[in-house]
Amino acid sequence: MFVDKAEIKIKAGKGGNGAVSFRREKYVPEGGPDGGDGGRGGDVVFEVDPGLRTLMDFRYRRHFKASNGQHGRGKNQHGRHGEDVVIRVPPGTVIKDGETGGVIADLVEPGQRVIAARGGRGGRGNTRFATPTRRAPRFAEKGEPGEERVIDLELRLLADVGLVGFPNAGKSTLLARISAARPKAAPYPFTTLAPNLGVVEVNEGDHYVVADLPGLIEGAHRGVGLGHEFLRHVERTRVLVCVIDAAGTEGRDPLRDTEILAQELAAYRDNLPDKVRVIAANKMDLVAGEGVIERLRAQYSPKGIEVFPISAVTGGGVPALVRRLAAILKEEEKKGLPETLVEPVEKIFIAGTGREGFSVSVEGGRYVVRGKKVERLVAMTDFDNEEAAARFAQLVKKMGVEKAVRRAGAVDGDTVVIGEMEFELGQ
Repeated sequence: MFVDKAEIKIKAGKGGNGAVSFRREKYVPEGGPDGGDGGRGGDVVFEVDPGLRTLMDFRYRRHFKASNGQHGRGKNQHGRHGEDVVIRVPPGTVIKDGETGGVIADLVEPGQRVIAARGGRGGRGNTRFATPTRRAPRFAEKGEPGEERVIDLELRLLADVGLVGFPNAGKSTLLARISAARPKAAPYPFTTLAPNLGVVEVNEGDHYVVADLPGLIEGAHRGVGLGHEFLRHVERTRVLVCVIDAAGTEGRDPLRDTEILAQELAAYRDNLPDKVRVIAANKMDLVAGEGVIERLRAQYSPKGIEVFPISAVTGGGVPALVRRLAAILKEEEKKGLPETLVEPVEKIFIAGTGREGFSVSVEGGRYVVRGKKVERLVAMTDFDNEEAAARFAQLVKKMGVEKAVRRAGAVDGDTVVIGEMEFELGQ
């Protein structure tokens, strides 16, 4: 089964808690604090595995969680870092945030990796808080929670040549003729419901990948027929071949079909018609004369689009088409990798990095403070410890949180929410 979309949930590991400990040895008076730091939580990492072809594995496993960091211990022993979880995906996978729809990464190259959820930082032990005026701190930080998010995976095939055309134009038959692939071919619409890949060998050691894509119909860019299920796989190909029923066996006009194909491709993505380099006029064994070929060449040759009369059933004209596609691909190789149609991203992407500010909003009569730094401070503070709570109050005041909340209209006694904690202003 070909699976090209999946939704999964990922959760990075929580950082380990810092330790509260004091050095106690028989002949060492006033040994001082020696609590170690907690370990960092594991990350959730996506990695491209060239051996994978579909997202089938994610039909059975939808939850991925990295391990937590270990807690710190006495004698300044730091906790072990949590182990990362590596999720392997096929080349051509686009990773999106399930809530915002934003693109996290576009994974194309074998071995390419991206961190989709960052593990929480380990809490600092009480050794870290010793100062000349506070020689025996009796508090430590808790570990930071790991990032948690819903991820949408979308696979867009990586193929050198894509065969596009209306249902029953003969795309599957052509793929079976030029490669070892054996896609299902039958005389009814939408025989091909999922893309089929085949390897075409021109000479020994010289080959390219061809994708037989599901049939396209008018209105596909609006979701008609297989719609976007078809069109997203067109984006990755270097060259598109329009396969046309030149005999009009379905009662259609070959020229009109070619125009509709170009319009649908352009409506979905502006640059897709530029990928059309060849028109394969199929079923020429059923056509009397060369009139249709002359009409196609008259209209499309001035645009730089070549027309090849072929018969996928008998094999007539197919070798010339195969050789020409190989030559076109060699020209395209000089231009580099096929264009990706999502916003370019770095190989490593961590949501929220560098956001030190915060915002205040009024929601249901409560004042909600949001910001990576202040929320992390709440998550890592042990409020059962008086010294830790006092330190928290000092830091948020220094950050200007109280001043900002009051500027937003809060008065003593109002509820302020930061992360998962609620506070009463003025207390």
